[in-house]
Amino acid sequence: MAGPFPPRPRQGAPVTAGRQAAARCAALGAGELSRCGAPAAVRVAIRRKLVTGTREFTLDVAFQSAHRRLALFGPSGSGKTLTVQAIAGLMRPDAGRIVLNGRTLFDAASGVCLPPRARRVAYLFQDYALFPHLTVAQNVCFGLTRSWRNPRRRRLPAIARHWIDTFELGAIANNYPHEISGGQKQRAALARALVIEPDILLLDEPLAALDVALRRRLRIELANLQRRLEIPMILITHDPEDVRSLAEEVYLIRDGRIVGSAAAHDI
Repeated sequence: MAGPFPPRPRQGAPVTAGRQAAARCAALGAGELSRCGAPAAVRVAIRRKLVTGTREFTLDVAFQSAHRRLALFGPSGSGKTLTVQAIAGLMRPDAGRIVLNGRTLFDAASGVCLPPRARRVAYLFQDYALFPHLTVAQNVCFGLTRSWRNPRRRRLPAIARHWIDTFELGAIANNYPHEISGGQKQRAALARALVIEPDILLLDEPLAALDVALRRRLRIELANLQRRLEIPMILITHDPEDVRSLAEEVYLIRDGRIVGSAAAHDI
């Protein structure tokens, strides 16, 4: 893996977290171009220090891209999930800025921190996180509710019906998660994520829990879905095959820092 990624530049004199994040935000300014020469759709420059018992971990990442299919690649515990949690609004950085399609989701300097629901970000968890007491159709509709009430079983909004049909879930719409296969669970989770019409889709190792044959088939399904959709996607993975199949640009994360980037086909 070391080949496509340039060595990390040597660090200069130490600076405070706030100054460091501010410098990165300036470097990733609104008018700056991405590596592919187009205006960056996604700009992230954040820092967060975490202490658990005797263990200390600092997430300090900065990247920007106009590509619509990105991958964060690295070993477990490197900071991939923390990064997408920050984008989704599930983790608040200590410093920095997150901008999506020109809209500021987080800016520590100005006190902006949009709540998750206001970010229009869809997050597909590794275990899919389907509600076991809701049917497939109710799970898909859940993101459309504005309260903690469960969606009605028989009333499907048009947008929910669209995604249920798109992912061929009609035959199992009234089944519960324990009654469907792993591939069907993934499609149900994707339908639930997309029903809110998000500005970006975050995929947290969506194939990791599947067997090899199903993983190969769902890679093809995800790749076809990506070609049809018009929203950016960020994929978390430690599998090079996921990167080659599902991404255009990949960022390597190690020990809480991005240590290199490359075109996905070079991996």
